[in-house]
Amino acid sequence: MTEVTIETLLGGSLITGHSIENSLDLFEVSRSGLPKKSLLSLIDNLGLTLRTAAGLLNITERTIQRKKDTDLLDQATTEQILQIAEIFFRGYEVFGSLDNFRAWLDIENISLGGHRPIDLLGSRYGARMVLDTLGRIEQGVFS
Repeated sequence: MTEVTIETLLGGSLITGHSIENSLDLFEVSRSGLPKKSLLSLIDNLGLTLRTAAGLLNITERTIQRKKDTDLLDQATTEQILQIAEIFFRGYEVFGSLDNFRAWLDIENISLGGHRPIDLLGSRYGARMVLDTLGRIEQGVFS
């Protein structure tokens, strides 16, 4: 992967069916739904397992496996996927690489109550805490 964007993390516009350049595009995608293939691209690009991704999305692995690659995911699942893609993109911006960000995700963090950031991404509140922590890191505040 050369350039990291939310769109490329999701497999590109040919897979998502949308160009994603701003928040309005994210809104439109969330309303129409992402195809399962976008989720699989995200999993692959982020180096996640299907089990981890299913846990973050609060769905079962079997639910994901039953769908065809072109089946559209529901709005709630799509919004979770977009949120995770946004966080990984933000982490890429702050840490300079997805590998560095992935390493940070697996380390217990005092500013997150001793939780590993990856464990918080399944909740919008936890995701907000991770984004806030990334912002503090970017500003040079001990986090």
